[in-house]
Amino acid sequence: MRRGGFLARMRPLIIIERHFYMDKLTLEVQARDKSIKAKDLLAKDLIPAIFYGKGIENMEFQMNYQAFRKAYKQAGSNTIIELKTEDGKTFNVLASSVQLNPVTDMIVHVDFINVRMDEEIQTEVPLKFVGTSLAVKNDSGTLTSNVDALKVKCLPKDLVHEIEVSIEPLVDFNAIIRVKDLTIPQGITVLTPEDELVATVVPPREEKEEAPVVAEGAAAPVEGATPAEGEKK
Repeated sequence: MRRGGFLARMRPLIIIERHFYMDKLTLEVQARDKSIKAKDLLAKDLIPAIFYGKGIENMEFQMNYQAFRKAYKQAGSNTIIELKTEDGKTFNVLASSVQLNPVTDMIVHVDFINVRMDEEIQTEVPLKFVGTSLAVKNDSGTLTSNVDALKVKCLPKDLVHEIEVSIEPLVDFNAIIRVKDLTIPQGITVLTPEDELVATVVPPREEKEEAPVVAEGAAAPVEGATPAEGEKK
């Protein structure tokens, strides 16, 4: 990590991370009734969805709105969800696309992509910043995060839900954390450039001095000028 001219006096960098592996979530789905329009499904608290991927035939499903919302809140787009159909079949998937109504923000459609457990997948793993930065606490700095997720490649079994990154090494405004400073779980290849800046702390903005208020019609004072003869007391 580069520290500029302050390298000699700064503390050694220690970054503590925790990696969260999540159990696979199960979501029950039904074959979509194509005789019912999407808006009518939504009115019945059902979400239309499509399932596709390498080596499989596209399938259309419908599922309970609240059941999916709850599962997606836990899984996001980077945790395996097991779809369970009415006839007992199961599919390992990622929710690759969740479409929202632009006015109500309600979920209106979901794309599930098939996941083969023996093939690598590419996705993003969120970063979660934890701890206390002295530059923020003592010097009133502001934490700036340039990267909030890492692009990764791995087998599904090695996928983590998130990585916690301690910001305690950010002791002053010259300290930085880059991708290459992070400890990556075994089995995961990071695709984000290693020199990408992850986090730093910027100093507070200096408040500008307000200009003196001048009464309407009066001349503004000129620095260094002396009062006129008639104005002398």
